[in-house]
Amino acid sequence: MITARILQRIKGKGRGAIFAPSDLLDLGSRASVDQTLSRLADQGVIRRLTRGLYDYPKISPRFGMIQPSVDDVARAIARKDRYVLLVSQAAAANQFGLSTQVPSKPVYMTDGPTRTRTVGRQVIQFRNASRKTLTGAGQTSGAVFQALRYVGKDGVTDAVINKLARTLSDKDRDLLVKQSRDVPAWMQPVIQQITAHV
Repeated sequence: MITARILQRIKGKGRGAIFAPSDLLDLGSRASVDQTLSRLADQGVIRRLTRGLYDYPKISPRFGMIQPSVDDVARAIARKDRYVLLVSQAAAANQFGLSTQVPSKPVYMTDGPTRTRTVGRQVIQFRNASRKTLTGAGQTSGAVFQALRYVGKDGVTDAVINKLARTLSDKDRDLLVKQSRDVPAWMQPVIQQITAHV
């Protein structure tokens, strides 16, 4: 029975998992998957976040159902729509401790159209970006390039290089070197300093 198979898949991913009907089409037809998800949402087993997006919510004994993180929602939307996703410059700088400012509205760069999606009380902006801007999307390297764009050519200091270098694995360093061909020329010597830093 499709309901049992879908439930098994959802529960197997654990609480907090976000999914779209397209993630479950190997279990049944689109119509039967849609009907099953709609029924499970009505029963309170899963939650409808927005059209075509559901989660198996984490439950807090004190607060009840917990909202998923904006990052998780944005990644799920990008996966559903088959778009590349990259954090904004400000979010990347915050992630690496280069800025204490938290962007009030989450913004993500994408190869899809520029648009805004509202999920619950969260408003997420997706902005179309060039292929070069999206270099390293979905990887730590992409966030490093975005953080460097945020501080700008004249804002790169030893402290910035140290902070970025400290967070990188060997795999991240290799990717940075490979992908630095596609970033602005001023970034290339900075990337060399970051990757040479021990």
